[in-house]
Amino acid sequence: MPSRFRWFFYGVILTTVVIFGGAYGYLTSGYVSMATSAPPLPLEETVARVTLEASYRGSRDLQSLLPLDNENLVAGARLFKSHCGGCHGLPGRPSTAWANAMFPHPPQLFEKDGMVTDDPQGITYWKVTHGIRLSGMPAFDKALSETERWQVTMLIAHADKLSPQVHSVLNR
Repeated sequence: MPSRFRWFFYGVILTTVVIFGGAYGYLTSGYVSMATSAPPLPLEETVARVTLEASYRGSRDLQSLLPLDNENLVAGARLFKSHCGGCHGLPGRPSTAWANAMFPHPPQLFEKDGMVTDDPQGITYWKVTHGIRLSGMPAFDKALSETERWQVTMLIAHADKLSPQVHSVLNR
């Protein structure tokens, strides 16, 4: 009996070495391109999505203590325009060359298919605060105050129903 277990153990070790060795060989072979213009690796999008969702899971119920008013939305619009608009776009404008050169492409938050107005504000706040690894999305926790990050979050959460005053700030 111990002999059978030993062969099973050797089989597990050999299988593990072959799998990891094969993966290492594939990744270092030159067939895999890390260029932003290259197609995603097998399972790359799935692994990134699952890992990101696990990262912000505890943030879903975070809520801002700031009032949802025009003053905070205007402040959020100013911040968004100067810090976020180059990648995430502005209302009625085409995406920038900068955004088109990124992989993954940043969502254009003022276009119908890019809006995240249905996302819980806590998740958007988490993304603004911590950034998203390997995506080009920076963390703003050291660049913007907590209040400023909530103002940007509010703007994004209500992007489909902004006042003319807020739109004028974004379109200047």
